[in-house]
Amino acid sequence: LNLAEAPAATDLANLIYTSGSTGIPKGVLIPHRGIVRLVRGTDYMEIAPTDICTQTSSISFDAATWEIWTALINGAHLVGIAKGELINPGAFRAKLKNFRANVVFVTTAVFNQLASDGPEMFRGLKYLFFGGEAADPKSVEAVLQRGTPNRLMHAYGPTETTVYATVHWVDEVPKGATTIPIGKPIANSTAYILDPARELVPIGAPGELWLGGDGMALGYLNRPELTAERFIPDPFSKEPGAMLYRSGDLARFREDG
Repeated sequence: LNLAEAPAATDLANLIYTSGSTGIPKGVLIPHRGIVRLVRGTDYMEIAPTDICTQTSSISFDAATWEIWTALINGAHLVGIAKGELINPGAFRAKLKNFRANVVFVTTAVFNQLASDGPEMFRGLKYLFFGGEAADPKSVEAVLQRGTPNRLMHAYGPTETTVYATVHWVDEVPKGATTIPIGKPIANSTAYILDPARELVPIGAPGELWLGGDGMALGYLNRPELTAERFIPDPFSKEPGAMLYRSGDLARFREDG
């Protein structure tokens, strides 16, 4: 089907609801630009037509945006895995083997469980992504020691920044580590750590994480006051109309960025 008109980068691509910490569902308006920047011309992965990507997430969860379009926009294969198979280590292992899947995302909670029950299933994957909550260093270390994929990637990002805002390639877990870094901004994305006055904090100092770039949502559906509260003009960008999203998360920059 040839569309009558090609969508513009800032046209609406999808609407996805998230409750966040408020418990009140809010519709996040995601533009085409946000999705394309996530899966094309990236600096954190390379997807080929020969790759086989899994979809473990419900389409009502923003991670499905990454799973579906990582495969389809890059001409790769997409295979679905049911929830019952995902939470059953034996069934999940069988599915990965039968499909010959090599690009996989799982939530951190599922990652922790699978790392405990059978991290060997991840051995040989091209990419294994996990994210969604604070990572357990012991689970990460188990995967690195017993089921090392080619790249183990810890991803972070709210729905308002189109799934991933930052990614960290995990190749080791320092002795005594209590957290796993969320990494650096992916291509065409920015991250700033600001104090209450919205000034940049020094390296190593804690502050609130603000996110920007092409992944920025268009705001919330029919919630202009909330949109104005969470999305502000980007004072660090020279691009007209550039915005920052207030994540509400505390973070700090390590010395390596």
